[in-house]
Amino acid sequence: MWGFTGILGKLIELDALLIVWHRLWIAALALAVYMFLSKKMVLPKGKTLVYSILVGLVVALHWITFYSSIQLSTASLGILCLSTTTLHVTWLEPLIMGKKFSWIEFGMGLLVICGIYFVAHDFKGEELKALGIGLLSALCAGIFSVSNGKLAQQTETPGLSLTELSTGFIALSFFFVSQGKWNLQLFEMTSSDFYWLLFLGILCTSFAFLATIDIVKRLGAFSVSLSINLEPIYTILLAIVLLKEHKLLQTSFYWGAAMILTVVLANGIWKHKQRKIAITNDGNAIQ
Repeated sequence: MWGFTGILGKLIELDALLIVWHRLWIAALALAVYMFLSKKMVLPKGKTLVYSILVGLVVALHWITFYSSIQLSTASLGILCLSTTTLHVTWLEPLIMGKKFSWIEFGMGLLVICGIYFVAHDFKGEELKALGIGLLSALCAGIFSVSNGKLAQQTETPGLSLTELSTGFIALSFFFVSQGKWNLQLFEMTSSDFYWLLFLGILCTSFAFLATIDIVKRLGAFSVSLSINLEPIYTILLAIVLLKEHKLLQTSFYWGAAMILTVVLANGIWKHKQRKIAITNDGNAIQ
């Protein structure tokens, strides 16, 4: 689902703010319907609610910078910047989650950066600005990922997602009001844009949101964000087919893609072994 998000940033003929605004309200509405039908209408309370609102603002900023980066350059570059999220997670998790700093995870994050270098080292001009915006998007993604890993331990996943999506929608709506842009022109779009936005909001957002937060509970923010680094690979493959971006790809791209894929596989194997060791140690301690 996430592989399409970057592609849709090019296919939808709206600016970044409008894409994000429509994505937020469609996703929030779809999630609210799901919660009502499944009778899981439980929202965060107290401090958890406050933190969920703050994370919702970060989510909106993440998507705005993400689509801005894509519209300034290519879907390939915008999505590659997100690979740096893993590096941010390595220092954010000790601060937010209280986890011990892992040099192995930090090293894997650096290898991902090296992979990005091989893929994008020949970009220049306007793409450099897009690169900076894309890296800011990755920082926001890291904050969102780690924060949700903690918040998901304190509240139900659907309610957390609905709060964050609704917060982003309300914040952007206030922005449009302040700019005098709150009118029916916000809904002016082609039929293809409308259907792409439905796909983006329901499947690529609501469904992906719920699945990801649940996965973070089980695997941790680093494993999830590192696994998501497969996203640049299949997003760029989709961009080759749908957007004809293959003209930008050289041999160095394939070296970078291979490096990112290797790190993802190595992380999975390492985490699996660590889990088996922890289970064995727990069993011995009980005996």
